[in-house]
Amino acid sequence: MEQEIRQDLILGSRCFSNYFWAIFLFIGGLGFILAGFSSYFNVNFLPFANPSELVFIPQGLVMIFYGMLSFSFSTYIFITIILDIGSGYNEYNRLENLVKIVRKGFPGKNRQILLTYPFTNIRSIGIKITEGLNPTRSIYLCLKDKRNIPLTPAQEPISISDLETKAADLAKFLELKLENL
Repeated sequence: MEQEIRQDLILGSRCFSNYFWAIFLFIGGLGFILAGFSSYFNVNFLPFANPSELVFIPQGLVMIFYGMLSFSFSTYIFITIILDIGSGYNEYNRLENLVKIVRKGFPGKNRQILLTYPFTNIRSIGIKITEGLNPTRSIYLCLKDKRNIPLTPAQEPISISDLETKAADLAKFLELKLENL
């Protein structure tokens, strides 16, 4: 049975970078909000600076705006972490001749995302590697109708050798060819 069904777990939004950015934006936003209120009330709310000397309009008001914006972004990231958006698994079932892609989405009627593809519609397994300022290293399920379905999560790029090994193992398991996109 284990030789016929393979399941790859997907981490989702509970990765280190999301925790880092949520905490960083929360602390930064709180500092900006306190600096803005310090300039309004002429009382120093920050022990390491003296923002009470700032003029409230426009400097203090802009500080409060940026603080609220940063605080909002950190709240959004914390919510995606709590809801574990993007986590799930890829299941390759040779008994049923199906590939199932299961992910968690935002709450609502489409909270659970389930995509199924029969083996007869799959052309190959594809690898896409782009370098530069925003590098991507992904494995795709290439369908006969020219669609490419990503199988790897959007996260920090893994090493090229690990990506090639995973893609080659998957192509061998599904008995498909491996191609470069």
